Amino acid sequence: MPDADPTKLCIIVASNTDADRLMRALVAANFIATKIASSGGFLRRGNTTILTGVAESAIDTLTELVRRECQARREIIAVDALPFDPAGGVGTPIEVRVGGAIAFVLDVARFERV
Repeated sequence: MPDADPTKLCIIVASNTDADRLMRALVAANFIATKIASSGGFLRRGNTTILTGVAESAIDTLTELVRRECQARREIIAVDALPFDPAGGVGTPIEVRVGGAIAFVLDVARFERV
């Protein structure tokens, strides 16, 4: 889909579970992207940060791909797998939201192909 020099930088933080599928969808749609391993968040699970420069006209297509490939879901997690104990010592599993993605869209002040 990209056909012009990028005017926007998209930074997408997705779960590792969703990131490979998202990268395949981006490549199939002719987006050029860089994938970087990252971590953090509530469950301390691996994340992937994807950087892609796009024309403003491609933002809607890009965000639709992210929505389609990175859907949030619910999982039951054992409390002892968490980095803290929300139940105060009671080992009852809890339901948490996992997956999904966060996307930041930034203006590009300057772009150069080297």
